[in-house]
Amino acid sequence: MISRRLGFIVYINGLFLIALSAVMVLPMLVDYGSNNQDAGNFLACIVLVGGTGGFLVAGFRKTERERIVDRRTGYLLTVSAWLSISFFGSLPLLISSLNLSFTDAMFETVSGLATAGSTILTGLDTMPPGLLLWRSLLNWIGGIGIVGMALAVLPMLNVGGMQLFRSESSDVSGKPFPRVAEMARAVGSAYVGLTALSAFSLIAAGMSPFDAVNHAMAAIATGGFSTKDASVGFFDSVPIECILTASMIAGALPLSFYANFFVSGHRVLLEDQQISAFLKIWAVAVGAMVVWNVFQGMEPYHALRVSTFNVTSILTDTGFASTDFSTWGSFATGFFLMLYFVGGCAGSTSGGVKVFRWQLLFAGALRHLRQTLSPNRVQVVHYQHQAVENETLSAVRTFLFLYIITYVVLTLLVMATGLDLLSAMSSIAQAMAGAGPGLGPEVGPATTFAGVSTTAKWIIMSGMLLGRLELVTVYVVLLPEFWRG
Repeated sequence: MISRRLGFIVYINGLFLIALSAVMVLPMLVDYGSNNQDAGNFLACIVLVGGTGGFLVAGFRKTERERIVDRRTGYLLTVSAWLSISFFGSLPLLISSLNLSFTDAMFETVSGLATAGSTILTGLDTMPPGLLLWRSLLNWIGGIGIVGMALAVLPMLNVGGMQLFRSESSDVSGKPFPRVAEMARAVGSAYVGLTALSAFSLIAAGMSPFDAVNHAMAAIATGGFSTKDASVGFFDSVPIECILTASMIAGALPLSFYANFFVSGHRVLLEDQQISAFLKIWAVAVGAMVVWNVFQGMEPYHALRVSTFNVTSILTDTGFASTDFSTWGSFATGFFLMLYFVGGCAGSTSGGVKVFRWQLLFAGALRHLRQTLSPNRVQVVHYQHQAVENETLSAVRTFLFLYIITYVVLTLLVMATGLDLLSAMSSIAQAMAGAGPGLGPEVGPATTFAGVSTTAKWIIMSGMLLGRLELVTVYVVLLPEFWRG
């Protein structure tokens, strides 16, 4: 019975809260060093969140013996952890000097943890540094959190075809890092290393250390939170844009790739179908937008610069902006809306449908067409030199069906609150993909979500969490059968 595991789930959530309170020490020290009043607010949150976590751990310690995670426990633990961290992570913003409502504090926190990058805040340039750092840390925590979920939890739960990647954490795999613990250490090291490399590169390019650390965390996590109202456009620097472009692409590739790269070298890059397809999609998308902008009268060099950065930001579902790309015309608007649904690679910090699912859907559709011509011929879909089971293809089709239905329903609900069609469509598309700004007049890259109604914000938040938790994880928990099993 799932009820037997609830105590263990509460115990693990308590551990997460203790860890979350420990992370709050960093922004507290930053605010204390700058003599900002929010240092005291962070201290209060540390005591409250850490105390709550300690109480849960102490009260349910005996349940640790139930630590074997079956499928139902995995689903519920994943959903409950993201909800509890979202709630308690909002407290520093809720009691801060910003005087935010509970809805706005939750929106900013959920956006950060879901690596969406959507914001309701203005005045970032003069905001207390501790709060800016906390937003970036939410991005960074959310990024590594989804990678851990993608490598360790989703393959076990057979979510949306992720069982294809079960071998990356299997004890019997022939991979360079076969065990979960070894892979976790390798992926964690890669995540920290990429963040540090990005930060030092940005400092060398002229960013202040504080801005560099914040933007590096947001870029590798493909989260998109900036320390400036004008986002990356504030710096107006080609070297900075190039470094962040590389960082966003790095975040959109599987983190396990970097771990395997040091063992197998460049062969990993050449042999990985998903990485190869993602880079090809990126090159084509950038090229198409450059051509469009040049035909619209933009100077070629400038078209190359702004197209490369902003297409990368949208394709990787990051959310940075170097200019207001909502003014580039109807083709660009439709093109960006389409890119929201592509996303990065499985096992990366990026959101969206993911490249591997589009590859399997295309291969499955091609198999069906060939089967129509030759009904008696056996057609097998292959991916990464292995046959793909029909169950996996069915899981991918189910995921896409749920993605589309969820997108349509949430879009209609947001429109019912008064948003125009384009703003509603792009708001939900970016929320589910974790892609940052929308495309309409009310939610575009030159504005924020502050003007959106309270009801619409909660709908958009639900889209962020559903998209980040890969839909199936949440919907299964809502089934009556889940609680009766």
